[in-house]
Amino acid sequence: MIILQASDVARRFSGITFFENISLQIQDKARVALVGRNGAGKSTLLKMLVGEEQPDEGVVSTKKGLRLAYLAQNAGLDSGRTVYAEMLDAFKTVIEMEARMRTIENKMADTSDYQSEAYQNLLAEYDQLQYDFNQRNGYGYDATIRAVLHGFGFDESFYTQAVSSLSGGQRTRLAIAKQLLETPDLLILDEPTNHLDMQTLAWLEQYLQSYQGALLIVSHDRYFLDRVVNEVYDMHSGELDHYKGNYSQFMEQKAQKLSAEQRAFDKQQDEIAKLEDFVNRNIVRASTTKRAQSRRKQLERMERIEAPKNESGVAHITFEADTESGKEVLQLAEVKIGYSPAEVLAQNVNINVDKQHAVALVGPNGVGKSTLIKTILGQLPSLAGTIKLGANVTVGYYDQEQATLNPKKTVLDSVWDEHPLAPEKDIRSILGSFLFTGEAVDKTVAALSGGERARLLMTKLSMHHDNFLILDEPTNHLDIDSREVLETALNEYNGTIFFVSHDRYFINAVATEVVELSADGTRFFDGDYDYYLEKTQSEQVNKNRAKASFEVETKAADLTVAKVELSQTELKERQKEQRRLKRAIESAEQDMESYTEQIDQLNVALNDPANGTDLAKLTALQNDLDEMQIKLSKIEGAWTEASIALEAFD
Repeated sequence: MIILQASDVARRFSGITFFENISLQIQDKARVALVGRNGAGKSTLLKMLVGEEQPDEGVVSTKKGLRLAYLAQNAGLDSGRTVYAEMLDAFKTVIEMEARMRTIENKMADTSDYQSEAYQNLLAEYDQLQYDFNQRNGYGYDATIRAVLHGFGFDESFYTQAVSSLSGGQRTRLAIAKQLLETPDLLILDEPTNHLDMQTLAWLEQYLQSYQGALLIVSHDRYFLDRVVNEVYDMHSGELDHYKGNYSQFMEQKAQKLSAEQRAFDKQQDEIAKLEDFVNRNIVRASTTKRAQSRRKQLERMERIEAPKNESGVAHITFEADTESGKEVLQLAEVKIGYSPAEVLAQNVNINVDKQHAVALVGPNGVGKSTLIKTILGQLPSLAGTIKLGANVTVGYYDQEQATLNPKKTVLDSVWDEHPLAPEKDIRSILGSFLFTGEAVDKTVAALSGGERARLLMTKLSMHHDNFLILDEPTNHLDIDSREVLETALNEYNGTIFFVSHDRYFINAVATEVVELSADGTRFFDGDYDYYLEKTQSEQVNKNRAKASFEVETKAADLTVAKVELSQTELKERQKEQRRLKRAIESAEQDMESYTEQIDQLNVALNDPANGTDLAKLTALQNDLDEMQIKLSKIEGAWTEASIALEAFD
């Protein structure tokens, strides 16, 4: 079922068409990404979809009674209430139902005539309220609030704090948490991954995968999109193209589409050139003029294929080291970081970075990743340990806070002042490759956007030709296209890289190794982010298994002692329960096998090109798949419970 639809919408500013003929459909329980570079019009389109702005042409329609929630980029809660009270507000209707149920219970307790019409009416209302209360998670909303707050990094110490006392990033996280708790039919999120660390992102991804409503998401986090969405709308050149699949699949399909369009265009251009050449050579000759006229008419009737639109606006980033460093570029031994001996963030920090390696530093927010970088650079003193740069190492630094830029300088002077002997035309040419052209080079740094400042820092970094780049969140403020250009530039760089990033897709593309920083020290992983994730998740699974095994063994030991005192009747009951559990496990295993086969069949059907244009069939298949996955999850839970219970008898 279509719950929201935009049909041929347009936006114009001062007579200039920003986009037109834009159409979009969102189905019930859809998982949709809206992508495109900065300035493509994504946020403008979102505001049209939620009714904040009206299109200059076209119509936006929604299903009757649609419950829609929209979180704008970096929008945070603005409230004087406590964190927990603000989250309770998401269950306002449920709490009112609960209060009404208590009122009815008191009235029924005061009624002695159980056959009266008044009593029966109260009983009927109570039964309906109890059903609705249960359907709306009335008996579990407190646990749900706690789980969601925990997922976003808010433990019980935050519950009584006023929302207004929190940081901007924390208020943004709370805004997302509240909207998840409100469970709207359609949740629209504009850059929800800002201010979230990797652990929170992983939790949010898992939560959204089982979200019962529809999702429309704008995000530059490609890893997040890969794990959450299954269709993509690509906004570019004033147009909107639709693709099935996650972000990586969309990129493959888009590349194939552009390649096919280019081949068709080139083929037609060859044909046009041949026809025009024939006409030009034969139109004036009496013997061939008719054939030339026929070719000319053929050219006039031909429906011309437009050249594939190759959007401008992508920076051309390159990094190159002028000199080589020694093999050992950076060594940290037993380093302790923080702002004072009383404010230690991390200790036992041990890191080795070798020549031409790319090492990613990861860890939760607040653990001290940026502090460690500043300590390596000498901007903060080390509280303990040794930090050593290798022979012939020259360091280039990208500062996520952009504090190294002088806000009073112009773009041109920010670069030229560091290279005063370079001709102005060369400086302007380099700035142009980073998308600073014309009057843009005369803008002051203070007037630049976050993305423009990021590109200016990249410009300065590329001109120093250092052989060791230390990058603190280099993808912040960059759109997806710019991030991909940066990835390519770093992969082609002939020096060494040490970087901090929350962009897991970026880490996968660039890192050769990962170092995890915690308060107690560092751990080394010889691979990209997926390898790091695989290892850490495996460790967690083993810990959980060990814990579960210990609990089972403890219960079994208790049962062994108890068996001595069991009567014959009790032993028979235990044997009966064991047989029941075995049957339950066998039945669950059969159901799990059946559900798995059906899920595989549905996935094959969903990916079948023959179904690619049948929207109704795809929707039905997706609904069947969601239902089957829920069934599989439930039966797996039942199997686990029965298995643990049976093990306790051994």
